[in-house]
Amino acid sequence: MSHMRIFLSVLALLCILVWADASPADEPGDVLSIQLENDFFGGGTDRHFTHGTRIEYTTKPVGWITDWANRLPWIRFGDEKEIDDSIKGRASFSIGQNMFTPENVFTPQLLLNDRPYAGWLYMGFGLVANKRESRYDKVMLEIGMIGPSSLAEKTQRFWHSMWGIHVPEGWDNQLGNEPGIVLYYEQARRYEKGDLPFNLQFDIIPHFGGSLGNVFTYASAGFILRLGPDLRNDFGPPRIRPSLPGAGYFRREKGLDYYLFAGVEGRAIIRNIFLDGNTFRDSHSIEKRMFVGDLQAGVTFQLARFQVSYTQIYRTKEFKAQNNADIYGSLNLSYQF
Repeated sequence: MSHMRIFLSVLALLCILVWADASPADEPGDVLSIQLENDFFGGGTDRHFTHGTRIEYTTKPVGWITDWANRLPWIRFGDEKEIDDSIKGRASFSIGQNMFTPENVFTPQLLLNDRPYAGWLYMGFGLVANKRESRYDKVMLEIGMIGPSSLAEKTQRFWHSMWGIHVPEGWDNQLGNEPGIVLYYEQARRYEKGDLPFNLQFDIIPHFGGSLGNVFTYASAGFILRLGPDLRNDFGPPRIRPSLPGAGYFRREKGLDYYLFAGVEGRAIIRNIFLDGNTFRDSHSIEKRMFVGDLQAGVTFQLARFQVSYTQIYRTKEFKAQNNADIYGSLNLSYQF
């Protein structure tokens, strides 16, 4: 609860600063997104990255955030004289919880050849900047706790007991308490939309990025392909990291709209605490793979202020002793105020 109180206090202060410089009324409004990811969707398993919940709040474009974003050397869109109404900057706030378990959850014994039990409870602060439909940048700082203080064990026990699902028995072997910090950066660019028969359009959005911290340190690159009748200026639905990027904002629609999407991302991984183990103490660990890839496909529906997306993800093996790749699903519900 103390983590929640701190997050809400900081969020309230930042919202005051954001709303003090509100954008014109015709700009897209604030967006609240709720993301649920679970290996029950599509995979029907209960292992590895087994569940993630994330709530993200993305503000409308704000003038001072736009100015500040353009001063960051890795985002900079151009000199001040070149900055016009095509450049928009938004603030982003999030809170989330991830859970990781080994493949065998039916024994209380420590499984040396499987990944550790672990939880990650975090809050995030960042900015999102875009230049019309051609480019999108996001910088996000996440801070939180790994270990029993993440409350992952209590959360999983509660939900498994409620639904009559077997409760994993090895949480006594989870990673120890450790503060976590990770800085993410991602950039995506969109090629011009192409036309297809039946009034369909397509576009390709390549991206690159990475992270730095004691939780994750990696470099990534990939692309997303979208197909739909009226492709707008969003860059795909938001996702729980590590993942393919999503901007977290969209324009309202008067009627029903949709698009299909598919993408791929490769990551070169230096640090993954959920496999490498605790940073400052001895703990269970497993030899990780240095290169991991994600394949994804899904659909997004939008009606007025609501947007719903479902994504199916295939993730290659993350550690050397892993028997099979992982399949899980991601459900996102967004509302624009």
